[in-house]
Amino acid sequence: VPITTMESVNFSTVHHFSNGATQEQIKSLVQEGRVEELRRRLCSRMTFGTAGLRAAMGAGFSLVNDLTVIQSTQGMYMYLAKCFPDLCSRGLVVGYDTRAEECSGCTSERLARLTAAVMLCKDVPVYLFSTYVPTPFVPYAVKKIGAAAGVMITASHNRKEDNGYKIYWQNGAQISSPHDKEILQCIKENLEPWAESWKEDLVESSPLRSDPLEDVCRWYMEELNTVCFHRELNTSSPLKFVHSSFHGVGHSYVQRAFQAFGFPPPIPVPEQMNPDPNFSTVSCPNPEEGESVLELSLRLAEREEAKIVLATDPDADRLAVAEQCGSWKVFTGNELAALLGWWMLFNWKETHPDPAESERMYMLATTVSSKILKALAQMEGFHFEETLPGFKWIGNRIHELTKTGKEVIFSFEESIGFLCGSMVLDKDGVSAAAVVAEMAAYLHTRNVTLNQQLQNIYETYGYHISRTSYVGCNDPPTVKRIFSHLRNFEEENVYPETCGGYSIAHIRDVTTGYDSSQPDKKSVLPMSKSSQMITFTFHNGIVATLRTSGTEPKIKYYTEFCAPPGKSDISNLEEELKKVTSALVEEFLEPERNNLIRRSV
Repeated sequence: VPITTMESVNFSTVHHFSNGATQEQIKSLVQEGRVEELRRRLCSRMTFGTAGLRAAMGAGFSLVNDLTVIQSTQGMYMYLAKCFPDLCSRGLVVGYDTRAEECSGCTSERLARLTAAVMLCKDVPVYLFSTYVPTPFVPYAVKKIGAAAGVMITASHNRKEDNGYKIYWQNGAQISSPHDKEILQCIKENLEPWAESWKEDLVESSPLRSDPLEDVCRWYMEELNTVCFHRELNTSSPLKFVHSSFHGVGHSYVQRAFQAFGFPPPIPVPEQMNPDPNFSTVSCPNPEEGESVLELSLRLAEREEAKIVLATDPDADRLAVAEQCGSWKVFTGNELAALLGWWMLFNWKETHPDPAESERMYMLATTVSSKILKALAQMEGFHFEETLPGFKWIGNRIHELTKTGKEVIFSFEESIGFLCGSMVLDKDGVSAAAVVAEMAAYLHTRNVTLNQQLQNIYETYGYHISRTSYVGCNDPPTVKRIFSHLRNFEEENVYPETCGGYSIAHIRDVTTGYDSSQPDKKSVLPMSKSSQMITFTFHNGIVATLRTSGTEPKIKYYTEFCAPPGKSDISNLEEELKKVTSALVEEFLEPERNNLIRRSV
C-alpha cells in the first residue's frame, strides 16, 4: 500500500482515538512513513484465544486500547441484547487488574470504566468493582448476582506490554463457540463508536452502576468453607507460609482466604505485595517459570524459616508452590495437581463413605495435562474426563455435569491452573493457595512433607513423569509452516512415524479432527481449527503434544511417561522421556532452521 494511501486511511480513523496518547502514536507512525507497522496495527483485528481477546496495549485495531475495548463492548452489547430479553434487569459484571502502560495511556481500570460506560449508556445495569480484583471474582460474581455476562480486563501472566478482555457467560464460565464467533461478528457490525460510549463519567453519575466488591468478597470468603476440611487443625498449625502476589492483585485476597481457613495470614514478599504494572522485580510476571522468578520469595522464606512458598500470578487465577526439603523444590503444575487431586479425593471419601457415591463424582483436566487423575479414577472408581486446552472448556463442562446432578471436586490445567470444588467455573489461585496450605498443615501432623506425599501418590497410582516447556515464535506463517510440515512429513497427508528413533503408535490432530487410534479416524475431542495441536503416542508409552499457545506467541510442548503402579525404578523412564522430548523439539520444531526462541528463564 503506498504511503499516501495509508495516510488517508489512517487520518480518517484517527478521529476515533479520543485518547490523545494513542492518537499521537498513529500520527507519528504516519509521519515516519512506517507502513508495515501501520499495516500490522490497522489492517487486522484481535480474535478470541483460550482466554478471550489479548494483545499489546497501544494504538491500532489489532491492539488493546480505548477504541478497541469500546468496539468490543458495543458488539457484546448487541449480542447480549439478542440473547437476553431481560438484559436490562440482569446487567453485566466488570472487573479489572492492575495493568497500565504510560505511553498509550491505557490502564486496566480505565478500560473497565469504558466497558461499563458503553453498557450504562444503553441502560444496562453494571456491577463494576471499585478496585482491582482477582480474575475468579468476576465469574463468581456473575453466578451469584445472576448477571447476563461478565468482563475481566486482564492479561494475567503475560508480559507487561499486554492487556486483555475476558468474557464470561451467564453460567460463570468463559465464552466458547458459538458465542465467541457471534460476538466478533457483532463487533464488526458496530465499529463506529456511539456518541455516549466515551462518557466514562457515567460510572460516577449513573444510578445503574453499583459496586459489588463488599458483597462478593464476603460471599466468596464464606463459601471457601466448602473446600476447607480441617479448620481447627489449621488454627494451631506451626507451619509458616510466604506469599508473593507478583506485583498484582492477590495480596489482600490471599490474606483473607487464609483467615477464612483459620490460618494466620501468610508472610507477604514486601517488594511484590503492591501492584506494579512494570513487574519491576521479576524478569517475567509468570510464577510458572520457577526458581529464577521466585528468588525474592525463597530468600524471604529462608530468613523467616518458612517451609512453603505460595505465589499467585498477577491476576491471582494461578498458583505456584515451592517447598524446602534440603534445597527448594518448585512443584510443576502436574505435580501440584497430583497432590491436590489426592487431597480432594481423600476428603471426599471422609464425608462420602458409600463407594456408590463415587458414581456421581468427577475430576477434569485439559488433554495436555498429566494423566495422573485418570490413574486415580481407575483405582478409586470415580469419573475422569479430559477437555481441550483452556479453562473455558473445563468451566463449561463443569456446568453441564452439575446440571445432571454430578459433582466435580477438582479440575486443573498443567500451567498451574487449579480449581478445588466448583464454586467458581474458572481456575482460582486464591482458593488453591488456602487449600495447599491446609493440605501441608494436615500432612505436617503426620510428619510428611508435600514432596514425600507426592512420592507416596506415585507409588500408589504409578509414576507420572512429565516435561513441559515452550519455544517462542513471533511469526505466524512460521508456526503454520511447522505444523503443515508435520501433516505432510515425507509425503502429502503423511505424519511422521518415528521421532528420535522411537516409534509412534498413534497420532491425534485436533486441528483437523483426525485420530489414528479411533476406528473412524475421527478425534473424540472436538475439532478446533483456530489453533494448532498434534499429539503423538509412542509405542513405549510416552505421550507428546505440540500446540500453539492461545495467549502468547509460543509453541508449547508437553511429554509424559505414565508407569504402572508399583514400578519404582524410574531413572531409565526419565532418561527415555528426556531423549524423546529433545528429539521432539529438534526434529519436529527445528528451532535453528525456523528462528525459534528457546526458553531462557
